[in-house]
Amino acid sequence: MNKFLIIGVFVVMVVAQWFVPGKMILNQEATLSQGTAYKFKTKPIDPSDPLRGKYIALRYDMNKALLVGNQNINWDDQVYVYLEIDAEGFAIATKASKIKLDTEQDYILATARNSNTDTVFFNLPFTRFYMEESKALPAEILVRQANRDSLLENCYGLVYVKENVAVLENVFVNNTPIKEYVATELKKNASE
Repeated sequence: MNKFLIIGVFVVMVVAQWFVPGKMILNQEATLSQGTAYKFKTKPIDPSDPLRGKYIALRYDMNKALLVGNQNINWDDQVYVYLEIDAEGFAIATKASKIKLDTEQDYILATARNSNTDTVFFNLPFTRFYMEESKALPAEILVRQANRDSLLENCYGLVYVKENVAVLENVFVNNTPIKEYVATELKKNASE
């Protein structure tokens, strides 16, 4: 009897270890296939942390929204940021709230940084874009140089949103996926 209990506990533990990551993967895949795509304008890619592992660090233009109601927002509180798409096709934050509002509008959960009576400042949750290690550092350098020289028409993260899940699918530079942009720029620089 004791042996069957140990085997049963072991089987439950193994199933749980596969279930949790499997559920996370399925949620992200469902968001990518069924969610709404939003383009978030980025600021120049952060040069102060060029490579920690295999990702590039992103900062976004969107960092504030009108606060709905009289709410006390503290540092690091989670806030619901409600989204729409502007005339240029980029995501804009229309409003934010500490509590979930009764609306059909897409939202993301962000981390509050500061607030006053009518505005909340926040950080978006998708600030890392993972790339092949050999391309992550050149990507940051090329985009930083292009931003400095005003050569970029646009740089944005394409994020899919479904219910409370937001997945950063890709980063685009001048409407080209960043991996292709880096490969093209490296070839161009090598031929000069």
